[in-house]
Amino acid sequence: MTYRIPLDAGEDIPKAAVDALRRGEIVAYPTETLYGLAVDPRQPDAVARLRQVKGRGPRLGLPLIAGSLTQVESELGPLPCLGRRLAETFWPGPLTLIFMPTAELDAGITAADTSVAVRVPGAEPARRLALACGHPITATSANPAGQTPAATGDEVESLLGPVVSLILDQPGALQGGPSTIVDIRGVAPVLVRAGIVSWDRVLQSVP
Repeated sequence: MTYRIPLDAGEDIPKAAVDALRRGEIVAYPTETLYGLAVDPRQPDAVARLRQVKGRGPRLGLPLIAGSLTQVESELGPLPCLGRRLAETFWPGPLTLIFMPTAELDAGITAADTSVAVRVPGAEPARRLALACGHPITATSANPAGQTPAATGDEVESLLGPVVSLILDQPGALQGGPSTIVDIRGVAPVLVRAGIVSWDRVLQSVP
């Protein structure tokens, strides 16, 4: 059975959501783009279950969201100078950065080259959920691979049913559109996926 908890603006994240993640369960939550699926990335069994639910390819990592830049760097490792500049410009917001973490992460989280993708989202409930957990959480879209990502709680339940233990339900449909993904491992940013933040804006923000 999937439980749904309505979210009100400014309301604290329900303890039930944090407890579910600590038990290794899957929680759906709203971001500023679409609904995301959270598990505790430090729990290999939870990560493996999420990958199975998503139908995630073996070479693809699972993106993370964090509550703040401080949480990113304390839990994953320092961003390179290029990444810090982009983070300070666009976070909180729909810009995902790919870098090499110094922290040891589950192989189901990182890509085949051991890089990780992370962002601090513009949606306050998503940030507060990561902060309440005390560490980043997964942020893959709420849909099986190949299907349209969920923009409402009803769509999450229709697509995924009881495999999601709890839905943090925001009124109305989310705006949709993916985050922009940028690789920051080199001396210049590399566009991996176009999204809400335009590539021109990214390029204008770096020397």
